[in-house]
Amino acid sequence: MTDNQTLFTGEMLIDVARNQLDEGNPVKVKETMMRLRMTGFSEQEALEYIACALGQEMTHVVEGGMSFDEKRYSQYLDTLPELPWAED
Repeated sequence: MTDNQTLFTGEMLIDVARNQLDEGNPVKVKETMMRLRMTGFSEQEALEYIACALGQEMTHVVEGGMSFDEKRYSQYLDTLPELPWAED
């Protein structure tokens, strides 16, 4: 995959994150939304942060050929609003 090809768009990730919230699965997504909202982020901002964590996990799945790892995804959610993986 070349640098100018996109695995998935931000809009796609937001849609998936929204679906996870609606379905309550994984529960950690709803907990993260509540935590971010309680610390002053708007619903849209919180959703965008969750989509960033989801994007990082999906990168492992697509580029690394790994299975979706809910534990790893949960760890990414725990770091929000920080994005330590973006510093790599």
